[in-house]
Amino acid sequence: MMQKGGTDVNLMDMTALALAKKIRAGEVSAPEAARAALEQIKRLEGTVHAYVTVDEEGALKQAEEVQKKIEAGELTGPLAGVPAAIKDNMCTKGLLTTCSSRILENFVPTYTAQAVENLEAAGVVVLGKTNMDEFAMGSTTETSAYGVTRNPWNPEHVPGGSSGGSCAAVAANECSFALGSDTGGSIRQPSSFCGVTGIKPTYGTVSRYGLIAYGSSLDQIGPVAKDVSDCAAILEVIASWDRKDSTSIKRDDCDFTSALTDDVKGMKIGIPRDYLGSGLDVEVKQAILAAAEVLREKGAEVEEFDLSLVEYAIPAYYTIASAEASSNLSRFDGIKYGYRAKEYEGLHQMYKKSRSEGFGPEVKRRIMLGSFVLSSGYYDAYYLKALRTKALIKQAFDRAFAKYDVILGPAAPATAPKLGESLSNPLQMYLGDIYTISANLAGIPGISVPCGRDSKGLPIGLQLLGDCFQEKKIIRAAYSFECSRTYEAPALAGKAVE
Repeated sequence: MMQKGGTDVNLMDMTALALAKKIRAGEVSAPEAARAALEQIKRLEGTVHAYVTVDEEGALKQAEEVQKKIEAGELTGPLAGVPAAIKDNMCTKGLLTTCSSRILENFVPTYTAQAVENLEAAGVVVLGKTNMDEFAMGSTTETSAYGVTRNPWNPEHVPGGSSGGSCAAVAANECSFALGSDTGGSIRQPSSFCGVTGIKPTYGTVSRYGLIAYGSSLDQIGPVAKDVSDCAAILEVIASWDRKDSTSIKRDDCDFTSALTDDVKGMKIGIPRDYLGSGLDVEVKQAILAAAEVLREKGAEVEEFDLSLVEYAIPAYYTIASAEASSNLSRFDGIKYGYRAKEYEGLHQMYKKSRSEGFGPEVKRRIMLGSFVLSSGYYDAYYLKALRTKALIKQAFDRAFAKYDVILGPAAPATAPKLGESLSNPLQMYLGDIYTISANLAGIPGISVPCGRDSKGLPIGLQLLGDCFQEKKIIRAAYSFECSRTYEAPALAGKAVE
């Protein structure tokens, strides 16, 4: 909280674009915005625990440098001076990057992820690194080696995952926006649980250089913010071709903010019947259908259709993701960097003890599953079959997008569960990703935008999916829906916690 011209202004209540506008106008400075965010972190972290690392000194120093560049006319972009948070699986030079795992507890990278570099070049001030499920494996941010993150709407509930720290930080006003990563819904599902907006772009739109890999063919970095306009502006900044990432794509249509128009007349929106069947909470279903009705009243054509293959998405995803994880995580062996067991006899035992002590139960479970499906005799039966299923799912979406501009549905089958409920039943936790996983298998973009709350006061998220490289269509539909409601922040975000 600060006072300007006799008026109290809570800087962290503002959207990123609104705050940046004030900074450019000279009404507020970048250091003042950074201090406001750091004060909010100090007030709420004891309850929310959204961060693993807070770089107060570095953030204030960076804010001072950004302010000088703004005053000199060197930084004129729409996000200059805004304080943001980065998920702890993106490398940041000189700043601890742990993937919320004990095995990387002392890892300080010598380089910065390209997406983060793009933000810093635009004048964004990095506050620190947010908590996550260990190596992004989980849907609740409870598998972190550094403790659970709590949902700002109700601290007895999870924030979702694996980008739960980023989404909780945005919801609690502990930053203006954050970056997350999405392997099977890890931006969209926690955005839904925390009542914020998150975008998973088309695979290859944002460089994965510096993102510590979980499933390389599925991972994608994206923004988490208070509203669609912020997300579109952030995505414009982080989207870029990168020669350091072989899966990066050259695009000339990254002017995502041009899609921020309240006009869906003639837009064709399909709702998969498969998404509205058993397993979907009644209150979530009502909120999703009410959101569809809003878009219909605004001129969109909305109808239900059969998507097919939905029931095969989860087994295909976990087979492919675990196989890639078992390969990607083999580099963490205690030799070159990261955690090393203190007592061991010989090289082989050092590997075994370091990995056994360094990785948590969920990571070990997925490494073992991945190693199994890639092993001799099972490769054809499981892994190749999963890859064929992935291709069929992509074909099903191709058929759907030949008819519809956007696919509408829930981001999660229910609102945020209570802490501890999901970890007691990992299979149930996996099933919670049923509506988000297919987008990663098909490489298509998706957005989660708040569309209401259930009877317990917990947020419900609306998910909109588009065809490859059609982010503008989902941004347009999401923005049009958003224009019919106002952003809500949890009560926790506006007051100090005793």
